[in-house]
Parts: sequence; structure tokens; C-alpha cells
Amino acid sequence: MSFLTPFFLLGGLTVALPIVFHLVRRSSKEQIPFSSLMFLEPTPPRVTRRNRLEHLLLLVLRCLVIGLLALGFARPFLQKPMVTIPAGSAGRALVLLLDTSASMRRDGLWSACLAKADAVLRQTSPADQVAVFTFDRLVRPVVGFNQWSALGVADRAGLVSRQLAELKPGWGGTHLGSALVTAAEAFTEVDKRGQELAAHRIVLISDLQEGSRFELLQGYDWPRGIDVQVETVRPKRPTNAGLQWVTDLDDARLSEADAGPRLRISNSSNAQREQFQVRWGDAAGAVPLDVYVPPGQSRVVSAPRLPPGTSGERLVLTGDDDPFDDTVYVVAPKAEPVSVLFVGAAAEADPTQSLYYLERAFQPTRRQAVALRTWTASAPFSAAVLGGARLVIVTDRLPAAAAGAVGAYVGAGGTALFVLQSAALAETVGRVAGVQSLTAQEVAGTNYFMLGQVDFQHPLFAPFADPRYNDFTKIRFWKYRRLDAGSLPGARVLARFDSGDAALVEVPRAKGRLLVLTSGWQPADSQLALSSKFVPLLYAILDLAGGLKPPLTQVQVGDPVDLGEAVATAGSQGVLVRKPDGTEVRLAAGETHFAETEQPGIYTVAAVGPPVRFAVNLEARESRTAPLPADQLQRLGVPLKPPSPIAAPRLEQKRHLHDAELENQQKLWRWLTIGALVVLVAEMWLAGWLTHRAAPQSAMTT
Repeated sequence: MSFLTPFFLLGGLTVALPIVFHLVRRSSKEQIPFSSLMFLEPTPPRVTRRNRLEHLLLLVLRCLVIGLLALGFARPFLQKPMVTIPAGSAGRALVLLLDTSASMRRDGLWSACLAKADAVLRQTSPADQVAVFTFDRLVRPVVGFNQWSALGVADRAGLVSRQLAELKPGWGGTHLGSALVTAAEAFTEVDKRGQELAAHRIVLISDLQEGSRFELLQGYDWPRGIDVQVETVRPKRPTNAGLQWVTDLDDARLSEADAGPRLRISNSSNAQREQFQVRWGDAAGAVPLDVYVPPGQSRVVSAPRLPPGTSGERLVLTGDDDPFDDTVYVVAPKAEPVSVLFVGAAAEADPTQSLYYLERAFQPTRRQAVALRTWTASAPFSAAVLGGARLVIVTDRLPAAAAGAVGAYVGAGGTALFVLQSAALAETVGRVAGVQSLTAQEVAGTNYFMLGQVDFQHPLFAPFADPRYNDFTKIRFWKYRRLDAGSLPGARVLARFDSGDAALVEVPRAKGRLLVLTSGWQPADSQLALSSKFVPLLYAILDLAGGLKPPLTQVQVGDPVDLGEAVATAGSQGVLVRKPDGTEVRLAAGETHFAETEQPGIYTVAAVGPPVRFAVNLEARESRTAPLPADQLQRLGVPLKPPSPIAAPRLEQKRHLHDAELENQQKLWRWLTIGALVVLVAEMWLAGWLTHRAAPQSAMTT
């Protein structure tokens, strides 16, 4: 029940007056029968206050009269939904978008989101067509236009609201751009029906945090007739600090990684806290690390050191208001073992030989541990020498049998790098490439040679394509071997000297490839080993040869994980993945990617051999919870519903007229007034009856 003039309900407080009057009524203390008073002087009788209520029925009737009159003056009526669109007129097509990203896990956000969604659904008319979607990293339909039409008109809003109440925010990132584009394209489903609709509107309910992604909105051509209404929800505590794992560089030395993982603590610009602590959540005895982060800034620190003999995989940030992004899961990466076979002069301590520089270039890193094996051309050669080699580097001439074995290795998919330290090595290159009588000529000038042309489109030189790193002219070559690249089948010259001769040649061979460097890197031939390009170039050749996979240690929530190597190892047994909550998922036959990384934590891949473990963490952008600038969506071309300063007063006026019309139709105040008069008559009769009843008793006592 509602009231048109609710302030008159305050008149109901006057029910206290009858109660007070009944409590303060006075009566004589005692009555004594006596024959005659003519001989006595008149004396006022002594009275006493009585705090006990009498005549309760009379009191109730008097209070009821006052209550009925107060209700009548308040003009009560039974509320009915206000019909915004007349029956039979064109309705609207609405798409309701609810944000279920990780940032919506903050205190108070999801309940406010559900309340706004329920309010939008309750205001729909029978002619409206509604679809409901939730989004984080992906867009998920809850109710489509066809499902909405199939529901009963009276039950639509309630059923959908109850269905939304069963949902909860997930752990994915806020991909707002893809959600808006999907919602805009969803109207094609209702447009196909040919139904006349007054408007197409997207109602977005989100916290609109600045970490949202908008890539798909750039350049998107919005269909005509669509507007976007934004309903923003705000948390109870707007400030937030986040913790992220800063992935170390793949080429970082192992000794540099002993300090533990690096962490970034970011603090929101409107934060009121500056002091935080980072601690291990699953390692006893570790001393927490105090971190000072001013508002709007971030700090990168190393994780607290673990006590000897202990390990930890969960780091926690304390001192923050919202804990949804305060936990980081860490799995220490394991370096991939890589075998490189060097065929040539094995003088490791001689700085004039090539092996001396290879030993110092291939250092153990976080990504790979290179094991450099050596073999001299004079030693007996067998196929076992090449077993397990990711890359073969040849600097000396090989016997025919050894050259045939290297050719078979390359044909099976291997990569061999021939460094022409002498022209005699060209014969071995020809045998491996399938060319008879390949020769080379020594070229030595009075000055030096430089690399005048480099193919930066090739994957080998692609890492150097940036203008900051593509200058190879500072590398001086004292001599090289002129090789006719045109005589090699399918040869591609990747680099040339300023003289026009080939410096580096790639020759495809069946499944593998052959690389020929026409000059050595030892000081007698060039300054290549002393330049800053030498080590990156060797690792680029190693990546090209082995196809090194990125370490499976950390992924973001929702990212698919390539488990091809584990699937190949498991064979027919299949791969079983255990999630952080204990549930297990077995990959289907032929499936190599695991996509169910919907929660942060440590995942375990059980296959043949030792299990593989990797960490799944929140997307770092989710910690950027400061409100998005108001004009950000407009700058991206989103057709926001234009704000109308008089829309709210008009709606309030319309609602007031609707209530007045309902009250005028029902006129409940009349019945309340009649009831008050009936009760008043009953009160008067009861009061008179009690008075007449008390009169004889008073006469008898006198």
C-alpha cells in the first residue's frame, strides 16, 4: 500500500493522548458510608493518582479513531505498475549487459548490479523485446530475444531476475569493447522478425574501471538507431591496490633469478593507504616485506626470501581494502635443455678459435640451458653423435661419411650452420646440399668489409628490425669466402657484404635447413664475436632451429594453454588437468589446447613422466579500478544516450499523476472515514454506558 500524502501519517502519533488521559485520571482514595453530614464541616476528599489503565476497550476505540483518521488523510491507495508504453503501441528492443569481470568482486558491486538490472527489467512493457548478456573476457548469453518472447508476460522480469541472482562475478578481464559490439550485433535477431520497435537500446551495468579493454571499438561502425545507456555501480570502498608477477626476461641469467620472482604493487590514485606488506601465504618462517607505494604509483620489488629448505607458490599482499587481486601464484620456471654440437677445432681456451666464443655466448638462462658438445673431424663419426642435437655448427671439412650423416640430419628436419673459415669447407657444404663440386674463393682486401644489405623480413633478422638495432655496419670483416649462392638449390641470401657477395645464405633441404656463413667470427676473420649482435644472432639461429616453446609457468585467466608436448608424451592415455579447486578435466582425443583456465591458482598436468605445473593469475589491468573518464566512451564513438536534465522531473511528475489517478479511482479514504465514524459512534455509546453504570454506584456510596 502507498500513500499520496504520507506526512499525515504523523498525526497517528496523537494516539498517545488517550493513553495519557487514561493514566492521569484521579479518584478518591476511600469511601465511607455515613448517615448525616449536617453537623460536619465540608472537607475536600483526598485523591490518589492511579497508573493502572481502566476501560481498555474504550481506550482501543479512541486510538482506532485517531489511526483511521490519520490513514484517511494520508490518502492511501494500492500501487500498480506504471505503463510507460500504451498497449498496442510499438515497444523497444533492449539488450542488458552485466559486467561479471574480476573487478566486480569488490564489496557491494554485484548486489548493486543486480538491483539495477532488476529495476530495468521491472520497467519493461509487454511490447518490449529483451536480451540479457554477461561479459568479462567473453560474452555469455543469459536470455535471448526468442527466450524472452516465449516467457509469460507477467513472469518475464521475475524469472530473469531470479536467473541473474544465481550468477556471480568470475575472474576474467573486462573486455568492454567486444561486449558492446556483440550487443549491437544482437539486434539483428529481433530485426529479422519485421516487428515495429520504437528504439534499440543497450543498457550497460558496470563499474567502468579504467582497466577495461576497448580495442574492438576503434573504428567500429555503429548501426543506426542504437543508443547506449550506462548504469554505473560504485563499490563501498573505491580505493584498491593490486599485486602482479613481473615475468622475468627469458635471457636472464640463472644467477640473477635466485632472488626470487619480481612483483609489481600498484596503488590507485584515490587511495588512502600507502603502507603494504608482501608475504608468502604457504611458506612458514618467511619474513614479510614492507612496501611503501604512494597513491597513483607502482613499485617493483623482489619477493621475500624463503628460508632454506622451504618453497612457496602463493604470494599475498596485505593492507588493501579489496582482496580480489591481492594474491599471485608462482611456479618456478625450468630451463629447457638444449644440445648444440660443434664440429671443428676443440680449443676451448684459445681466443683465436671459434669454440672459445661459443662457450661464452651460450650461457644458461631461465628459458634454456645450452649444452655445447664438441667433435673433431679426425675422430670416428657415427649417427649417435648427432642424436638429440638441436643445432649443428660445422667449421671444419668433414669426411664423406660424416657429411652424408649431417645431410640426413638436415633432411630429417635438423638445422646445420656451416661457418666457412676456409674455402675447403665449401665441398662439404655442397655434399650436404646435394651439389657436386661446390667451390669458394678467398677474398681479402687491404681495408675491411661491412654488411651492406640485411633481409629483416626473415625470422632470423626480424628481432633486429627495429631502427635502434638494425645497424650492422659497425661490424668489420677482414676476409670472407666468395660462394656462388645461385648454384645452391632454393638458396636465399639473408645478408650481403658491401661488395655484393653473399655473407649469410639459407638453403632449404627437405624438412630442415642449411645456413652458410661465408666468414668466421674469430678475430682472424672478423669482429663479429666482439660485437653486440653476436649473442642475439646465435640465439636467433637456435630459436629458428629448435622452435623453442615459451616456458609454461604463467598464463592469465582465460588464456588457452598449449599442451601439445604433454599430449604427445601421454599417447593413448590422454592428458589429465587438475584445477586449483580439485576438479579434473581430461582432454579429448586429438585436443592439444586446454582452455578452462577460468580461475586463478596452480594447475597440474598429469601425463607420462613428471607432472607439469603452471600458474594462472589475474589480468594485470583488472587492478586499475579507478573510474573511467566520463567522455572516454564518447571519444570511441559509442552512441551514448544523451543526458536530459528535465527527464527526471518529468518522470517524477508522471509518476505522481499516475499515483493520484490510482488514489482517485480507489478512494480508500472514504472507507477509512466511514470506519472512523462507526468506531466513534461505538466509542460514544460505550462511554455513555460506562458513565450511566457508574452513576448508581456513586449514589449508593453517598
